[in-house]
Amino acid sequence: MTSSLFHLAFPVQDLEAAERFYVDGLGCTVGRRSKQAITLGLAGHQLVGHLVVDQPARQQGIYPRHFGLIFLSQSDWQALVDRAKAKGLSFYQQPRVRFPSTRVEHRTFFLEDPSHNLLEFKHYTHESAIFGEREYGQVGDAGEI
Repeated sequence: MTSSLFHLAFPVQDLEAAERFYVDGLGCTVGRRSKQAITLGLAGHQLVGHLVVDQPARQQGIYPRHFGLIFLSQSDWQALVDRAKAKGLSFYQQPRVRFPSTRVEHRTFFLEDPSHNLLEFKHYTHESAIFGEREYGQVGDAGEI
């Protein structure tokens, strides 16, 4: 059992739209809610969407800012792909395989929430690639900024 949880705060333009995306779409749980923020549970971790009047500029491409989950089971990853499609969530990048036939091979897809925050969900073929496989220099996609 872990003794810590991950916490991420991020901007949202509309709390109701955020709740629909994260709760109805992704299956997050709702914690506290105020007029300015909503606390969400994602796989046991805490996300907090803070209402902003002026959304930060929309980034071009998937870098530098996105967040998400790494699934240890390919079937769990696929279940989320299927759920996202069934719920009509906005795919920023469709499911695909990155770095095929290498030790850092992984399946990935990106969703875009109603406030244009990007979320990545992935599953590594070799679990050692999550924090290891240092001899491979690939981190992200070349040319994507």
